[in-house]
Amino acid sequence: MTTMHGQTILVTGVAGFIGMHCAERLLARGARVAGIDSLNAYYDVALKEARLARLAPHPAFSFTRLDIADRAALADLFARIKPTHVLHLAAQAGVRHSIEQPGDYTGSNLLGFANILQGCRAARVVHLVYASSSSVYGGNARLPFSERDAVDHPISYYAATKKANEAMAHSYAHLYGLPCTGLRFFTAYGPWGRPDMAYFKFARAILAGEPIDVYGQGKPVRDYTCIDDIAEGVLRVLAKPATPDPAFDPRAPSACTSSAPWRVFNIGGGAPVVLLQFIEALEAALGQPAIKRLQPAQPGDMSATAADTSALQAWISFAPATPLREGLQRFADWYRSFYKS
Repeated sequence: MTTMHGQTILVTGVAGFIGMHCAERLLARGARVAGIDSLNAYYDVALKEARLARLAPHPAFSFTRLDIADRAALADLFARIKPTHVLHLAAQAGVRHSIEQPGDYTGSNLLGFANILQGCRAARVVHLVYASSSSVYGGNARLPFSERDAVDHPISYYAATKKANEAMAHSYAHLYGLPCTGLRFFTAYGPWGRPDMAYFKFARAILAGEPIDVYGQGKPVRDYTCIDDIAEGVLRVLAKPATPDPAFDPRAPSACTSSAPWRVFNIGGGAPVVLLQFIEALEAALGQPAIKRLQPAQPGDMSATAADTSALQAWISFAPATPLREGLQRFADWYRSFYKS
């Protein structure tokens, strides 16, 4: 088991889905966790507060409400808590929202990330691990997606900001020797998930006997990743700082390693599923059929995602392995319990 005993970890977006799960595991493994979150209203703030309530009783946990776009406040926080590691998960999420409100992403995902980098530099942190996304693969059609592939054609502004984060992190790794690792998350699901995600919306509608809109005629393929696998992978990566690649050749540069201490990894389930099959598994977990309304694809949606996780497995000796039906059953049980009223 990965241990971070005695380390002080700054977890941004700690009231988020992935943030809460990672913070719980860090605390269980002996770390001190300083969490920050803006608690914005992009989705139900009460759910974010309920996640925080799970962490609050732990004596090694502290929380500060803070917007990472506030450079002065963030700099003060870094100076006060002196983190050894930073797990940066705060961001404006959502592909669809980025099409409607792109400006929301500039402040958090670009300016905010720049502030995080500068804070890490000033604090001389041992390792920065940050959330990238499978969305960076954009228009790529070759599956599974490999970190060695170019990611030059994002099809949403959200994806463009995540691609920018990888480049920004590389500059700090190169200029200041800051070890940075980006994790390209593939569709995460599980207990305490995000209400803006399709599977969460499906569960609510199915249990209410309402129809669900199934975009892309139910044909899109996604590499779903159980939150338990994601959290374990994140912690293992956090405990192993990025290093320069001794085989890096600037005449034929790698897209995922560098002569600087910078790495990028996919973290996905490794077993892509057609959307209609995913819905079938969710129906089984909830014990109730869905009323499906097949719809055309939406702008910005990728037709398929699939992760090549061989690089991650080689780096940390771990690969996600939770079967989809098992993971969805955990989600369904939590959903019924949390929303029992």
